[in-house]
Amino acid sequence: MSAHLQHALNDLKKRILNLSARVEEAVQKATEAFETCNAPMAQEIINCDVLIDMAEVEIEEECLKILALHQPVAVDLRFIVAVLKINNDLERVGDLAVNIAERACFLATRTMPDVPFDFGYMATKVQKMLKDSMDAVVEMDIQKALEVCLADDEVDKMNALMYDLSRQKLTEPDVDAGCLLHMLSVSRHLERIADQATNIAEDAIYMVKGEIVRHKTEEYTR
Repeated sequence: MSAHLQHALNDLKKRILNLSARVEEAVQKATEAFETCNAPMAQEIINCDVLIDMAEVEIEEECLKILALHQPVAVDLRFIVAVLKINNDLERVGDLAVNIAERACFLATRTMPDVPFDFGYMATKVQKMLKDSMDAVVEMDIQKALEVCLADDEVDKMNALMYDLSRQKLTEPDVDAGCLLHMLSVSRHLERIADQATNIAEDAIYMVKGEIVRHKTEEYTR
């Protein structure tokens, strides 16, 4: 590998890690804003989304530049391909954080229905999946990536539980249906973030092994 390619790959790794840190912070603050009904914090996440979008475009352009100038092969090529996909996944997570923040802004003006659902636990689980998926990329850790894939099932069950609880709550008199649906949306957005974290974990496996495990992760987690 040439020194120029090595420098470019190191810079690319720094860029994707910086984007990851920004996205993880957005998710953390968005869920905190929802749980505490903090509209100003939620609005901050909405306003800062443009920075995530700009970073995503810059990383994509850098990947294409490296491909054109250096024509990398083997593990270096897989790394760049993985970064292109992870970059898109992280931008999507940023959008989902904005969606949660928008729900938080709305709910800050209302009294949320009493639903026996632990949003805090779900949010913590999802945030750990996101962090662990990026750690798997950096550390080239297949086992950690597989653990993220397994954790997705639990998050799916949490979202299904919230759906069932919401459906039951809607049968009660005088329930604020609009408010309840916004709460259900937060659960759904968290579940989608977990899906994106799983995609990143699958990309980590591809980067290390050169195998596409999408749609067949269960073969690797038995």
